[in-house]
Amino acid sequence: MKIIYPGSFDPITYGHLDIIERISKKFNKVYVAILNNKNKNSLFTIEERKKIILDSCKHLNNVEVVSFSGLLADFAKELDCNLIARGLREVSDYEKEVQMALMNKELYSDLETLFLVSNYKYSFLSSSLVKEIISFGGDIDKFVSPMAVQMMKEKYSE
Repeated sequence: MKIIYPGSFDPITYGHLDIIERISKKFNKVYVAILNNKNKNSLFTIEERKKIILDSCKHLNNVEVVSFSGLLADFAKELDCNLIARGLREVSDYEKEVQMALMNKELYSDLETLFLVSNYKYSFLSSSLVKEIISFGGDIDKFVSPMAVQMMKEKYSE
């Protein structure tokens, strides 16, 4: 059975990685799908994000990192996959995630969304916060992989 874990992953955090590790134990194939959102001003290119994710997931042999543009429902059809994983950190995530799940179901009737509650250790963590911390010279070592730390330091020193 296959599942898609979509996101911007700019950069992937240990919270994302926790979800990926948990679903990789339950599914034969996990697609970590990087959304190429041209409306977002991303820190990393798709290729840079892919490099960080591959490094972070190198211990998981059933994970494939892919990217897509457009609608997730259309991409799921392309992959012949009818299950999406989404992490929920807090109550405020729930409303937005349910709305997206219902819309995806409307666009692709076979598509289901599996919600996983975040590990409490990561319930506060987001890529945006990590970027804000490093932009002020803060330590992000406990939030993202060593490769992400290094690449972020390079980006913020430019």
